[in-house]
Amino acid sequence: MGSKIKQLMQQWPTGQVATTRWLSSLGVDRRLADKYVQSGWLERIGHGAYRRAGTHINWIGAVQTLQKQLSLTVHPGGITALELHGYSHYVAFGPREVLLFGNPGTKLPAWFEAYPWSRPVRLVTSRLFASNEFSGSRLSIDLVELDVATPERAALEMMYLVPKRQSFEEACQVVEALTTLRPLFLQSLLESCTSVKTKRLFMHAAERANHAWLKHLDLSGVDFGSGRRTIHAGGRLDRKYDLIVADHTLG
Repeated sequence: MGSKIKQLMQQWPTGQVATTRWLSSLGVDRRLADKYVQSGWLERIGHGAYRRAGTHINWIGAVQTLQKQLSLTVHPGGITALELHGYSHYVAFGPREVLLFGNPGTKLPAWFEAYPWSRPVRLVTSRLFASNEFSGSRLSIDLVELDVATPERAALEMMYLVPKRQSFEEACQVVEALTTLRPLFLQSLLESCTSVKTKRLFMHAAERANHAWLKHLDLSGVDFGSGRRTIHAGGRLDRKYDLIVADHTLG
């Protein structure tokens, strides 16, 4: 094994896809990468993307590639992030789509979108929070480190997708389990959140669960907007938050 390919194999992060940008930083240009493909060291998975020959890659390692090699501002969020934080026993069984959140205008590379991941991946682009500061945490998943939305942010991202992409009944069940949210952090997120519907739905679900951390929130600084929001036509009215939601979500 040549010294350059040996160095490449040693530095290749666990489970990660290698992009031409990263390979170039190690002195491996496209021509040399093609040579490594022909020699059986690498396998091309799409334009500008490779995996180590004979290795398995999954969406987790690929998302790390997006974050670390391509510096894309995307992160697992919503119910996907809550699942990664250990709340999977509160969510639906079976393979469900992976939700990545990014700023408006964010696009995933063609190789990522075309690859047959074990779970479908959907990118949600939104300016859900006025602050550009990412409220995330770093998790190690199968030896791969990912920047993932905190439970507080993920809960709001989950409510943002109600009702079109997320069941409100399931969202309420998940919020019921969020007994250890950090009120100061949540306060900042609620004040920064740009979606009136999201804030109202979250508070409706949290107050229904009667969490202890609620008493530490100061809602006087949170803009809940004006006017009624109808989530489920024909549902019942939550007068406090002026929401019409399905009957089962009101005690």
